[in-house]
Amino acid sequence: MRLCSTEGLTEDQTEILKAVRAFVDKEIIPVANDLEHADEYPAEIVEGLKELGVFGLMIPEEYGGLGESLLTYALCVEEIARGWMSVSGVINTHFIVAYMLMQHGTEEQKQHYLPRMATGEVRGAFSMSEPGLGSDVSAISTKATRLDDGSYSITGQKMWLTNGGTSTLIAVLTRTDEGAESVYKNMTTFLVEKEPGFGETAPGLTIPGKIDKMGYKGVDTTEAVFNDHRVGAGQVLGGEPGKGFYQMMDGVEVGRVNVAARACGIAWRAFELAVAYAQQRETFGKPIAQHQAIQFRLAEMATKVEAAHTMMVRAGRLKDTGKRMDVEAGMAKMLASEYCNEVVEASFRIHGGYGYSKEYEIERLYRESAFMLIGEGTSDIQKMIIGRALLKDYALPR
Repeated sequence: MRLCSTEGLTEDQTEILKAVRAFVDKEIIPVANDLEHADEYPAEIVEGLKELGVFGLMIPEEYGGLGESLLTYALCVEEIARGWMSVSGVINTHFIVAYMLMQHGTEEQKQHYLPRMATGEVRGAFSMSEPGLGSDVSAISTKATRLDDGSYSITGQKMWLTNGGTSTLIAVLTRTDEGAESVYKNMTTFLVEKEPGFGETAPGLTIPGKIDKMGYKGVDTTEAVFNDHRVGAGQVLGGEPGKGFYQMMDGVEVGRVNVAARACGIAWRAFELAVAYAQQRETFGKPIAQHQAIQFRLAEMATKVEAAHTMMVRAGRLKDTGKRMDVEAGMAKMLASEYCNEVVEASFRIHGGYGYSKEYEIERLYRESAFMLIGEGTSDIQKMIIGRALLKDYALPR
């Protein structure tokens, strides 16, 4: 295949991607539409991905994982999203929690959670947003109060937890009064354990049920309501309060590379569907692919798919060097999500009336691509991050 190939991969990376692609073609694409329309959790697919080692892809070998790079992970996400974007969502929040533990957890926390996260026995969810919050993280109201015995009581309401029901471990960002002048230094991330399912999943923690969404079906998206939920001081990520905002932003950076990869996968699939349909559908006595208007559209689609893939790969490689890459992650996420929507719409147009039918895959992609515009920060948020950084980098001398 010409599109979405990546230069300079190791033999291990190539073999992993080959195995994931074969799994996607055989186990995901044939059932994705039926599961998505039924809003059914892809239990068998998830079990297959556990066996492939995808849940532990980036977790170091010493903790039972494969010890692969963010780039390998992102390329696997691209392949999986090409099959069904919801499945990549099952893995993504789990991965962000594992990544935050790897980067910021105490050795005791790593030993306790990472080996079981690598097998998928412990499943992670990531909780930053709140009902009235949007992108303004500084306004979080969920509060963790330190008690006399050193433990904490958490009270508040969180929103948009992917895997909120199926997870057993949630990384939750809260307000804590650390006495710092900056609001960002008065936030703490807690590792909250719970039972899978809905209702009261731990004392003082309720997962009310699935939020009904226009797309991103199959995976459960929920709220989480904390009412005097007690956690020990050992559940503070990294063991030290007041560092939650910076830990979460590190997680969001890799999350943005992940959403870029998802958008790349959706766009790639939309192009594949369009180029195949254009060669089968005939008008005026010939396949529509032979009409110049359709060829132009296919050319633009393929170019956007390649551009988004290249930006996503660059952001992943940069994060693997350990450098800060909020600008590159923001650029990759913004470009990939915007291009994804444009490519999907072009594919939808090529399909004509059939694109509006639920029998055709493009109808599902049309709904999934919309989520890419808002997941892990809207394009406007990315532009703010990029713009501020550029003005700092290119500031005129005073």
